[in-house]
Amino acid sequence: MQWLDALIQGVLLGGMYAQYALGMALMFGVMRIVNIAHGDLMILLALTGISLAAAFSLGTLSLIVVLVPLAAALGWALQRGILNKVVGEDPLPSLIATFGLSIALQNLMLQIWSADTRSLRGGGLESASIDLGGVYIGVLPVIVLVTAIVLTASLDFVIRGTRFGRGLRAAAADTEAAAMTGVNPKTIYAASTAIAVAILGIAAVFQSLRATVSPADGPAQLIYAFEAVIIGGMGSLWGAFVGSMVLGVAQAIGFRIDPGWGILFGHVIFLAALAIRPEGVMMKRR
Repeated sequence: MQWLDALIQGVLLGGMYAQYALGMALMFGVMRIVNIAHGDLMILLALTGISLAAAFSLGTLSLIVVLVPLAAALGWALQRGILNKVVGEDPLPSLIATFGLSIALQNLMLQIWSADTRSLRGGGLESASIDLGGVYIGVLPVIVLVTAIVLTASLDFVIRGTRFGRGLRAAAADTEAAAMTGVNPKTIYAASTAIAVAILGIAAVFQSLRATVSPADGPAQLIYAFEAVIIGGMGSLWGAFVGSMVLGVAQAIGFRIDPGWGILFGHVIFLAALAIRPEGVMMKRR
């Protein structure tokens, strides 16, 4: 029973990682933009959401409605103001630019919120659970998992089945050729980054409900998102989702064996995936 519980809790944890990874899969896997500030943006949005909820007495749904458009605007401004100037075939300039942005955001958050940890009150939602024959399933993690599935399916449809998605894939494959067909790469990249950061806005609300957050938490969230994308396969949104499930289950099993082994097990599985199937579990072998 304890291993069944570990499997279930790992899948639920993977739902949270999937929300981290979805934006990363879009920017890194599809657009080939290395965003080192990915985790810091999520923490910035989480802390902003906590402050907004306290100042205006916002509930969880109201906070999501307010925070997601702010996150989208932040993503648009980030791409138009910084990343469009460094994006290209060489990923190094975007890596350097977002590394600098990551350091700046961490220091900004320390100045505004200090190093104290904070969390969002969910009116009991964060502690509610369902007893299924001795296996307790948290209501909030189930909501997080369902949301991750809906977000992944919706974004996958947008990328595969809409004119915007075809334009994005064309711009990512060949910017000049896409421009010749009427696609504006800078505009479509800005819209894509806005979507990626908007998803982080949703993840930020759930993360601040699940646990405490502090300005120093960004790099850890970046690592989880990066590992999930690599395990699943770059360029595959559902691959990022599957990679998140693998990472979550590995950590849950590690925690069950020894409380100090959970994070380590996730990293070991990531390294094993790189060694055995570097192209990702959802990608075809070349």
